[in-house]
Amino acid sequence: MTRIPLPEERPTRSIIGAFFEVYNTLGFGFLEHVYVMALERELIDRGHRVAREVSVHVAYKDHVLAVQRIDMIVDEKVVVETKAGAELPGAAQRQLFNYLRATSLEVGLLLHFGLEPRFHRVFCSNKGSKSA
Repeated sequence: MTRIPLPEERPTRSIIGAFFEVYNTLGFGFLEHVYVMALERELIDRGHRVAREVSVHVAYKDHVLAVQRIDMIVDEKVVVETKAGAELPGAAQRQLFNYLRATSLEVGLLLHFGLEPRFHRVFCSNKGSKSA
């Protein structure tokens, strides 16, 4: 059986590795911004380019309706949304999907620094959509 590579597989593998490194070092219980700062540091140490708190416009027929803030974009390829807390909010994956829809990026990672570390990979085909 032929293995089909996932879009942006290399950076997502590295980001997930950085996520587990941060979780294993800090453990559970910190506020989200602490994990984001540690993750940014770890990603930079691994050679990634990291843009934090990136604003993107949501438009409807050339009218900007809203501005959304993305936690992190890595290597201009992967949207990263982080959550911390015992439970992952039910709307978290939808939020990440919406961020992808508002950009031209197609791959996102939801990283949950919960009681147990968990991640979710989200894909959104954005062929032909506008750039972030």
